[in-house]
Amino acid sequence: MKSARERMDIISAYREVGSYRGAAAICATTPKTVRRVIERHEAGGVVPQRKPRERNYASVAELVAARVDKTKARISAKRLLPEARAAGYEGSARNFRRLVAQAKADWRRDHHRGRRPAVWSPGEHLVIDWGVVAGLHVFCAVLAWSRVRFVRFAVDERAETTLNMLAECFETLGGVPKVVLADRMGCLKAAVVADRVVPTPDYVRFASHYRFRPDFCQGEDPESKGIVENLVGYAKQDLIIGCDLVDPDTGEPGRPIDLATANEVARRWCAEVNAATHSEIAAVPARRLAEHELAVLGGLPSLRPRITGPAVIRKVDRLSCVRFGSARYSVPTTAIGTRVEVRTHADRLTILTTATSHNGAAGGVLLAEHRLVGPGEASVIDAHYGGPRPTTPVRAVRPKTAEEKAFCALGPVAQSFLTGAAAAGSARLGIELGELLALGQAHGEQALLDALARATAFRRWRAEDVRSILAAGAAAPRPRPAGEALVLELPAVPTRSLAEYALADYPVTTALTTSTLNAEVPVVDGDAS
Repeated sequence: MKSARERMDIISAYREVGSYRGAAAICATTPKTVRRVIERHEAGGVVPQRKPRERNYASVAELVAARVDKTKARISAKRLLPEARAAGYEGSARNFRRLVAQAKADWRRDHHRGRRPAVWSPGEHLVIDWGVVAGLHVFCAVLAWSRVRFVRFAVDERAETTLNMLAECFETLGGVPKVVLADRMGCLKAAVVADRVVPTPDYVRFASHYRFRPDFCQGEDPESKGIVENLVGYAKQDLIIGCDLVDPDTGEPGRPIDLATANEVARRWCAEVNAATHSEIAAVPARRLAEHELAVLGGLPSLRPRITGPAVIRKVDRLSCVRFGSARYSVPTTAIGTRVEVRTHADRLTILTTATSHNGAAGGVLLAEHRLVGPGEASVIDAHYGGPRPTTPVRAVRPKTAEEKAFCALGPVAQSFLTGAAAAGSARLGIELGELLALGQAHGEQALLDALARATAFRRWRAEDVRSILAAGAAAPRPRPAGEALVLELPAVPTRSLAEYALADYPVTTALTTSTLNAEVPVVDGDAS
């Protein structure tokens, strides 16, 4: 905007030279500015009104507004452009996108939903949701009023896993809220009728057992559960990176982590964040729960309901194992032949007795608990078999002929000799048993046993070797284990340090030169040198 003095200078220059360009050169401005100042002066100081230009899409503006209103501002300009072309629009696609964007903005301004902030009551709502990251599923729950957070990891999002997570959440909180608000999870909904979610029968029975009302969010309305969506995002950014499930720099999956270890980290994380001041409520969630909300939560039932599907019954085989998922799981040997119930939760498998056990045991007694293994593998607990598995298989000696029975009757020493000779490949062992028995009759049973023990120690498996040992008798050397090392104390002698042998301490009396070294040395008779 030019000042009054500048405008007068421009008018004076124009009157003097009579052209826009000349006046602009004198006043150091542009010809367009000179033209606008002269036109305003000639109009009596009033700014001339610009004549509005008609847009090239004015003919289809009503069509676009009608289509945007009909689709609730969801239609795209690309989809609407062919219809506008048919109605006579000849402009560019870019200009048409401007028209559609303006029409959508006008529609949303006039049809705003008028949201209001949520007002939570103590003990009223628990909001739950699932998230997935790095191959693990994370279950998140928030007690809406006190903002107490509950996070656990799982390997899937099945209905059994979700209900088990809910039961653990109630037990951690110490009570049950009146309403559990969930997204439209496929594991919890049976059908959708008139945009109303019908929960599954298992979820209804679970809710009746814990005395809460199941509720679901509005369809296609993520704002209605933003409180738990924020928790899922927070868990992905803070907890999951802390568990080393993802690389904080690249966001790629990190090292594999055990599910039990991840859940232990999740418990510590929940205890940490629940003990810190929440930025939204300016209070500590754990303290708010203990001092105010816990008193209005519903009580926990005395027993946790059966959350798994139909009972899986298996019969314990002769290996004292049950088969589940093409894998074997051991139970105590006292349960061989009985029928047991198998339950799974997350990565654990539990084996319990049934009410129809023929040994009179009460149903529901825990027999074993295993970690799930892959098909074809076996999970074995050594305590079920009375001890650890031996490192080498035991092959019992079972004599059949008269000579074998007589030789094995000599005792463990003879059996050890027979086992060692068989392992060494002694082909004449069966023939020489009679000769060994004859040596025992000639020298005595005890002498034979001593000779057999010595032959076993030195791995001599022939009857001739045993005869040689018997013939040597007491003259045979008796090797003994090595004793302690011989330690001798050497006498102390005077020593000199290396510094005393320095060349500087000894004066050089004769210089060796090349001529001296090359000189002939006379040889004297009798001189040994």
